Amino acid sequence: MDEIEFYLEAAKETMEGAIKHLTIELSKIRAGKASPAMLEGVMVEYYGVPSPLQNVASVTTPDARTITVKPFEKKMVNDIDRAIRNANLGFSPANDGELLRISIPPLTEERRRDLVKRVKVEIETAKVNIRNARQDANNSIKKLTKEGVSEDEVKQGEERVQKLTDQYIVKIDQVFTAKEIDIMSV
Repeated sequence: MDEIEFYLEAAKETMEGAIKHLTIELSKIRAGKASPAMLEGVMVEYYGVPSPLQNVASVTTPDARTITVKPFEKKMVNDIDRAIRNANLGFSPANDGELLRISIPPLTEERRRDLVKRVKVEIETAKVNIRNARQDANNSIKKLTKEGVSEDEVKQGEERVQKLTDQYIVKIDQVFTAKEIDIMSV
């Protein structure tokens, strides 16, 4: 049935979006390795307008323990320094007047466990989003019985939605396992 396919495709898109959002959020949770994503969300005052850090500077990782931030305009270095400190990311940039260097300290066992807890919160949010997509799809498919679609077709549609949901829950669990290993490995 075309309508059922439509709702299945919509659910799949929503679930795919939940996975994408999850990976973006997890990339912000540092696992001891430097990553430009750690500074995403830092806003810098640029001529009186709050701007994302990536719009006013290049952010690179020369090695696994260092992030460098090179402003496009040299005079912005102090504003960027202040913005990074005010973002409460736990970083203290070293400012040489032209470039900011951020050393990423190795994580303690306790900090690693806290990060895994944060990851679990993000994982649970993603699972809730997947389940909401399942519920929306099932509700839409159930309404098709009023439009003359047979109960058998509706039942098959619901079963396919459940299979899709199960596939995405497994994907989320795999993402969690990989991130947990990444965080806990020294």
